[in-house]
Amino acid sequence: MGTDDKQRRLINSHENSRGFYLQKFRLYETRSNFYMVGWDKTRTFWKVLKIDRLEPSELIIHEDPTSYSEIECLDLLKRIHEGNRSTGGLKFISRCYGIIGFIKFLGPYYFLVITERRKIGKICGHAVYAITKSEMFPIPHSTLLSNMAYSKDENRYQKLLHMVDLTKDFFFSYSYPIMISFQKNLSSSETGLTLYETMFVWNEFLTRGIHNQLQNTLWTVALVYGFFKQVTLTISAQDFILTLIARRSRHYAGTRYLKRGVNEKGHVANDVETEQIVFENVREGSPVGVSAVVQNRGSIPLFWSQETSRLNIKPDIILSRKDLKFEATKLHFEDLIQRYGNPVIILNLIKTREKRPRETILRAEFANAIDFINKDLPEDNRLRFLHWDLNKHPRIKATKALLRLGEVAINALELTGLFHCQLIPTSRSGELLKLSSIGCDSSGDHVEKDLYEMDVEVDNGSDDLRGAYHVKLSTVQKGVLRTNCIDCLDRTNVGQYAYGLVALAHQLHALGFIDVENIDSHSPIAHDLMRIYEEMGDTLALQYGGSAAHNKIFSEIRGQWKATTTSQEFFRSLQRYYSNAYMDPEKQDAINVFLGHFQPQEGKPSLWELNPEQHYDVRMHGSSLTAESSRYTPSMSGGQLFHDMQLEQCLGSGSVKFHECADLFDTSNFLDVDWLSSSGNSCEEETYERSSIISSPSRGLSADSVTNELKAETNFSAYDSGASLKTEQTTGDINFDAKQSKETHRQFSEKFVHWVNDGHMFFP
Repeated sequence: MGTDDKQRRLINSHENSRGFYLQKFRLYETRSNFYMVGWDKTRTFWKVLKIDRLEPSELIIHEDPTSYSEIECLDLLKRIHEGNRSTGGLKFISRCYGIIGFIKFLGPYYFLVITERRKIGKICGHAVYAITKSEMFPIPHSTLLSNMAYSKDENRYQKLLHMVDLTKDFFFSYSYPIMISFQKNLSSSETGLTLYETMFVWNEFLTRGIHNQLQNTLWTVALVYGFFKQVTLTISAQDFILTLIARRSRHYAGTRYLKRGVNEKGHVANDVETEQIVFENVREGSPVGVSAVVQNRGSIPLFWSQETSRLNIKPDIILSRKDLKFEATKLHFEDLIQRYGNPVIILNLIKTREKRPRETILRAEFANAIDFINKDLPEDNRLRFLHWDLNKHPRIKATKALLRLGEVAINALELTGLFHCQLIPTSRSGELLKLSSIGCDSSGDHVEKDLYEMDVEVDNGSDDLRGAYHVKLSTVQKGVLRTNCIDCLDRTNVGQYAYGLVALAHQLHALGFIDVENIDSHSPIAHDLMRIYEEMGDTLALQYGGSAAHNKIFSEIRGQWKATTTSQEFFRSLQRYYSNAYMDPEKQDAINVFLGHFQPQEGKPSLWELNPEQHYDVRMHGSSLTAESSRYTPSMSGGQLFHDMQLEQCLGSGSVKFHECADLFDTSNFLDVDWLSSSGNSCEEETYERSSIISSPSRGLSADSVTNELKAETNFSAYDSGASLKTEQTTGDINFDAKQSKETHRQFSEKFVHWVNDGHMFFP
């Protein structure tokens, strides 16, 4: 049964618009096919997807081109049921909220769907969701599966995929492109398939098969991995909505010791885009003021690594490959300029002096790279490079450190600007910049009755953007602040909070909430923001480094008892060390399988058969590119580059200066702010030296020895984290010798291992 011409034109116009989407689905099966039925928010347009179950090793998907009404769709399902009655008919499997993707290991294809979700926020009326439950179904019918030999390797790959916990830190939206910033959403015309190709969509590989066959994204959701938090805050007796989003890049993604630095394409490890959005808290349908600012963190863009070690919690830093023309570094900054525009301001928070050179090796080579790249750039487009050693003056107070960080943030913000506009609801299509053209569902509660079961669903239209907005633009952001320490976790998070606090003052001033562009760092609103950034830092640190972040600065500002802080930092160091030494290889394998960086193939080596060095850059079908591991020392010493410069020198622009300075920045475009000292978060001057006992290969590893090593490091904060992955170990499913693994795990209690894996409080 078809629809009349008028409804057909309406359906076609909606399907071709940016705002048409399906968000609720029901999955059915027959012996020969899966059928997925999806409908839009208004329950006006119903679509049907068919997945072939008789082909054991190929993915065959068909989309019915017809858009049905609800009654027509139910009639179609009845006919499918009648036509398959001899083989069991049509059976209901599950309610779903979108397809995550399809994957194949050595046997059949599987498909992953969201079966439960929860709403975590709204952006201009567009709902943002987290996954609370997902399911994976093998596509071939059970009669075909019974004839397929399931190998141990197949089961192992399944377990690896399940280690990526989709219920932790993944989020999505049906109608708002959450993978790109608010400013880009208003200015970009990208839709559909092109959005999945962006660097922040983690299931791009999993959805590639269905997208290639259907050439649309109606059935899938784009998953972003990182952090999302939305809160309502109050200042000057006025409410506003603050949204903080961290988007992790899927390029060169992985765990702390297995993904460091840059790859040949210019992608860096732990590349995270942080966006801070402020909305006026107004009734829907009213004009709303919006301000947004974006900053970036990412690993030092050089070829460097640290060897994973179970006997040394601070492995040596190795410059692992010579790149005389810094081609990879150049590609990275060209990509940043493409993403954010000029200027790119680099805030480098690593050490300037050490008893045993580690961070200073990278510091000197990073400076060489920027100096080399800047020589070929016009002065206005040069990379602005600031060196700040948070460890140089360990007795400086946390509040003073943040104050000085804030001064740099002010200058950086003046260089890049921030986004500010007013969105005015309007129906004048000639001057609209449409965020969406979604209709609203005003029918209230729906009772849906189909062939097999009764569902009660509450549907209201408040999540959808009612119409379109006229954009009254005030300012845009052009350029970005890029912050890094060694691992872009602990020190970096403090730097990003300082920038976020300065940006928030400017955002609230632009929106008319405050009269001056300043927020006292001791004010309630500053503490609210600090807690959110601290939560984001802990989340990102767990994803990359395996423990919550070291938050010594934040603890000091809150007035937390020093002994409590020291104990907390110690246990976080212990947790991070254990995770990096024992869990990272398997986590990296899971990430490589999920992202498609490794695709199993019969006759090729299994992922766990690759040696540890091959984890650095896994390629398709088991092949790998192993990095050259020869060490070398930068040709220019730190002393030559990092001469002391005064505060009054400029950040890197002829028009924006520190303290109204009249002098331009020096031609090398380097600024070394030696006056900024450690808050304690980066910890004090390194005093730990490996003893001959620790470095001895014959030394046994025990819980006591680990504790003793870490006690020597109580004043040292390791800066990194791991992925929000399930890390339950299964016998034989680990990347080092199973016998050795059992011996190692026997030395730690189950409670301790659970604490390391799940990140909760641990009490011996």
